[in-house]
Parts: sequence; structure tokens; C-alpha cells
Amino acid sequence: MLIKDIETIIAKELNVRPKQVAAAIELLDDGNTVPFIARYRKEATGSLEDEQLRQLEERLSYLRNLVKRQEEILGKIEEQGKLTDELRTAIEKTTKLQELEDLYLPYKQKKRTRAMMARERGLEPLANAMMLQAQTKGSALEEAAKFIDAKKGVETAEDALAGAMDIVAETIMEDAALRKKMRSRLWNMAVLTTSRCDDAAEEDKQVLEMYAEYREPVHTLPSHRILAINRGEKKGALKVKLEIDHEENCRRIYNEIHRQPSIFDDCLRAAIEDGYKRLLLPALEREIRSQLTEDAEAQAIKVFGVNLRQLLLQAPLAGHTVMGLDPGYRNGCKMAVVDATGQVLDHGVLQITQSDRAKEAAAKTVLASIRKNHVTLISIGNGTASYETEQFTAELIRENDLTDVHYIIANEAGASVYSASALAKEELPEYDVVIRGAVSIARRVQDPLAELVKIDPKAIGVGQYQHDVNQKELSQTLDATIESAVNHVGVDLNTASAALLKHIAGINGTIANNIVAYRNENGTFASRRQLLKVPRLGPAAFTQCAGFLRIAGAKSPLDNTPVHPESYKLAEAILAKLGFDLQDLSDKNQLAMLAAKSKLVDIAKLAKDLDAGEPTVKDILDALVKPGRDPREDLPAPLTRQAIVKLSDIKPGTIMRGTVRNITDFGAFVDIGLHQDGLIHISELSKKRVKHPLDVLSIGDVLNVMVISIDEKRNRIGLSLKQVPKEAQIG
Repeated sequence: MLIKDIETIIAKELNVRPKQVAAAIELLDDGNTVPFIARYRKEATGSLEDEQLRQLEERLSYLRNLVKRQEEILGKIEEQGKLTDELRTAIEKTTKLQELEDLYLPYKQKKRTRAMMARERGLEPLANAMMLQAQTKGSALEEAAKFIDAKKGVETAEDALAGAMDIVAETIMEDAALRKKMRSRLWNMAVLTTSRCDDAAEEDKQVLEMYAEYREPVHTLPSHRILAINRGEKKGALKVKLEIDHEENCRRIYNEIHRQPSIFDDCLRAAIEDGYKRLLLPALEREIRSQLTEDAEAQAIKVFGVNLRQLLLQAPLAGHTVMGLDPGYRNGCKMAVVDATGQVLDHGVLQITQSDRAKEAAAKTVLASIRKNHVTLISIGNGTASYETEQFTAELIRENDLTDVHYIIANEAGASVYSASALAKEELPEYDVVIRGAVSIARRVQDPLAELVKIDPKAIGVGQYQHDVNQKELSQTLDATIESAVNHVGVDLNTASAALLKHIAGINGTIANNIVAYRNENGTFASRRQLLKVPRLGPAAFTQCAGFLRIAGAKSPLDNTPVHPESYKLAEAILAKLGFDLQDLSDKNQLAMLAAKSKLVDIAKLAKDLDAGEPTVKDILDALVKPGRDPREDLPAPLTRQAIVKLSDIKPGTIMRGTVRNITDFGAFVDIGLHQDGLIHISELSKKRVKHPLDVLSIGDVLNVMVISIDEKRNRIGLSLKQVPKEAQIG
């Protein structure tokens, strides 16, 4: 493969035109970010989306590294004087690293092998004769006797035959075509089996019960099962092996190699059996286990990324004064009240799981704070003592007729990580670490995106087996996910924290801190152009970031839209064509008229008249109609409650409303108001076949589900979406 082939290969994989790929590669090589290219360079890339561009970027890196490796291998084989035209063509045509390494294997410098030592003893001609299979007279031992040489360590004819067979075994097992066929056979025919180790810990035995005696074809193993098996093996709780008919594999190899009867038939057969068991099988088993793990990790990382994006983009419950409750037993329930802008109004520690007297005192404290601070929403963390805290809250609302107060169960994952972080100390220096956690729980329902970006995404826990996957690749994916989500929504330049700003395209941690420092020293930004006064934020960074930063009440209304400064003149021309000007963007009545008129616009004609690209004109028109718009406003609001659900209240067949909290390969976990989330298994999502739960659900979805099973002993609740009557479904 040559560098010029990369564009064609990627275009085919992404099902787009090579011209689009070439444009995207040029933009990436020039230092442009994925969010910027996706949003503001649609004409160049043919409107490639964020996800396509990230896939393109990943494949570009892989294929460029592959080309570099091809060049290295060609050079090394040429140095040995063994590079034929046929081999060069095979290497240059390869598009997979594994196949490339297979081709290089016979020429690769290795540690001393049995075959190498046999060659040093002069036995290669005998091995060649064995491979040619031309001799039909005499016997193998008679032919081998010709190579006896005590000085070289070949004492007997048997020694000569053994050495030649070592050469034959290595030669056959290093053949790239054969390895490819046997690798494919193992993938399609092998069965992975597990058995429990006798000395496994009791806790591991219970968790891995289904794998005590388990077997499944390699090619059907789902990713979550592979990761569970790997975890059990790593803990020493499981023995894992691949099973296949090895004798049949050896027969297949022999039939492929054997061309005609010869005096070496038995030797050839023995060499193949030895090479298969000693050289090929262990290598292919390692490859397959490694590939299974790599694919499973990639899938787990992908699911984590999609879940994280959905969590980050949940609709904010803006405008509420929120009381955050971080439940606990021994150390009490931590409370923090924040106003609509996230500023702390009240805080304290409540004892609601100790004595009745302590609980009564806590109720008085909470009620007083609710009334004093006009709290309208209570956010309860879903950790330890969450159920008791929910009971306490529901009783308080009911007994005091707090009709304007609702509560919500918030995913508190990562709150403790944030509360002990340097960022939390900087933001909330006057508060104890335990109170900071309650503040985070309160703020994350007001604006999930702004609060969750402050936490290491791996600590948010909306995936499966996140601690078992490649941590570097997981971090890269999650960082890209956060970048994508933040730039999709956009950020208020005058209120955003440095933790949020650093995820904007073109802005790193240093520049984010410089923006906040400039804002603190000089006051709020009045225009995007002021960004150029921020230290280390030059024209290149400005180009990347400006369109994703918003300024409410700016001198130019365009600064509060996703319109990029490079397109301001075009935006004004569009307004003029429709009979409006910039000032009309600040007038609700004029905006309503503009919105109505925009629906009748012929985008293609308007773009042609203004000598501009259709995608850009459409995006600008959409932005002008709703300046300051948050795309999360279109999402359904999170589910809030006023009364608690008891396990005794439900039974199989009960229809309940819940919120999707987590999605895995095998199903979705739904908060239905109980201490334990219920599970909708993938088989219960739809009457039609579902390839993956993410095809049907998203984190934060509010839906009606049917309870189909309750296992109190194992603390499991089975739910169904497909069995909910049509009239009770929530779309």
C-alpha cells in the first residue's frame, strides 16, 4: 500500500467520496480540530459529521503507521538480499498489520530456534528435499545418513532427520497464506471453554457462577462475556482454553502441503504435527485471545463513550433553586442548597437514619431551608442510604404539603472524586470536602454538562468493565466524547469554568485558565474579538474556538449564536436578503417574523445569490432564528417525583415509569424509584430483533416499563419494554 492509496481505502470504509477524505486529511494536517471541521468546513468535506471525522482520523493514523512499517520491512528484507518482486507486491498490497507481520515472519530476526541450529549444522538441503517430496527410492534414514557430521553435532541419521524436520516445521508454520487460513479456521470453529479454579475466592465463585463450566464458539462471544471471562482468569478464578479438533487441523495442513508420495511422507507428517503444536497453535491462540480482548475492549469503550455523551447532553433543569442531598449512614446526609446560578445558599449535615429524634430535627432543618431559600427541587444522590433519604424526602413533601417541591434521583458517581479534587478546593474553598459533594449533586441536575466535565469521565460509571479495558484508549475516547458534547452545546464565555472551557476546540488547560484570569481582571467579555487579548490565544486558536463560545448581551447579537466570526458578513447579507438587520435579533417580535420567513426560503437559491455554500447558509439561518439557543432544550425534561415507590407496592405485571441510567451490551438499567435499578434485558426491548440496546434507548430516556420478575434475595428486578401495552407506552 502506498500513501496515495490511503484516501481510497478510508473512503471505501466510510462509504464516502475520496475527495471528501482528501479534504478532511488536509484540514487535519493543517492543525484544525474535529469539531471545527465538522461545523465550519462542511463545503470542503461534503458535510462529514463529527463521528465520521474521528473514525477517519483514527484510520489515517493506523494506515500511515502501516505504510511506515511496510517501508521498514521492505528495507530489512532487502538488506538480507531476499526481497523478490512477488514478495514486494504482497507486502505493498497488504492493508492489515497482522497480515504484514505474517509476511515478514520468515525474515524476522529471532532468538536462536531449533530450525536455526539445524541450518547451522548443514541440514537445510535435507529439509528442502523433504519439502520437495521428489524422492521415491530408498528410505528417509538412508538419505539422512548422508548428512552425518560429528564435527557439526550430527551424530546419527536420526539426528539429521530431526534437525531437518525442525526446519520443515518452522518453514511451513511461518507461511503467511497457511497462517491466514488456520487463523480463520480457529475463529470460525474453535470453542472457548472455562472452568472454575478450586482455590477461587468465595466472592469470585458467586460472581462467576455461570462460567464454572462454560463453553461457547469463539465467533459468537459477546464483548461483555469476554471481559467477564478475562477478569475471572486474571483473578485466578477461571481456567480458560480454546478447543478445536487439532488432528483435523494437522490433516488439513498435511493435505495442503503434500503433493506426491515420497520417502519423507512420515517425516513430513510428524514435522507438521510438531510445528502445529509447538509453533503455530500457541501463537494463534495468543492472537485470537488478544483479538477477542481488543474487540471487546473497543466495544466497551464505544458503549461508554455513547453513554457518556447521552449523560452529558441530558436536558438541564434550569431556573431551580436546588437542594443537593448526599446520603450516608454513619456520617450523616450532607446537604447543600444552591441558587439558579449554582451559588451555595445553605449547607449542613443531617442525621436521618439514626434515632427518631435526630430524624425529626433533620426534617425541621430541611423544611426551614426549603422555605427560606425557596427550594423547588431536591437532588438525591443514588449511593449508600439513597433509599432512606428518598423516603425521608417523600414524607417531608407529603406531610408539609409542599406542592411546588419535587425530587429527583441523581447519579452521584464521581461526586466524591470531584469533592476531593484541586478544582473543587479552588471553586469552593470555604466548604468541607463532604459538603462539596452535595453541591456537585445539586449542580449536576441544573446543568449536567457544566458539572460533569469537572470529573474524570472514568469515575462517572456509565459503561461496563471500564477498569478492565485499555485505559489510554478509554481516556482518548472519553476526552473526544466530552469535546464533542461541549462544542455541540457551546459555552457561555462569561460564566464557564476553566474546566468547561478547556474542552472547547482550540483551547487547552492553560488558555482556559488565562481566559478566566482575563475575565476576573477585566470584567466580562463584550465581544468575541476580545479573546485575541487573552495571553497565548492567537489567531489560529481564535479561529478554532470562536464559533463555540457565546456572549449573551454582546455588542453584536451574532456573538450569541453559533455563527463563526468569519461568516458575520455573510450572516448580515442573509438578514438583508430577508428584510432584516442585526438589531432585529434582539427583538422577540422580529425574531418570530424571521423564523416564519426562514421556513419559506429556498436555501439553494439564496446560497447561489450570495455566492456561498448551501450547508453554511442553512446553518447560519438556523442560528439567526434562535440566538442563544441551547440544543438540549429540545430534549424531554428528566423525571422528577414527589412520592416514593416501595418494593411491596409492585408485583410482576405492574407498569412503572422510570429513567434509563446505564446501557450495556446486554440491556439497560432503569431507575423506577426503588433502591435497586431494574434491568431490561436486550431480549425484552422490542418484539423485533435488537442488535444493540443503544439502537433503542439512550441514557436519560423516560419511559414506561413492565415489571416481569422480582428476586429479593439477589436484589434483582427484571423489566420489559416490549410487553408494555401500546396505550401505556411513552414515546
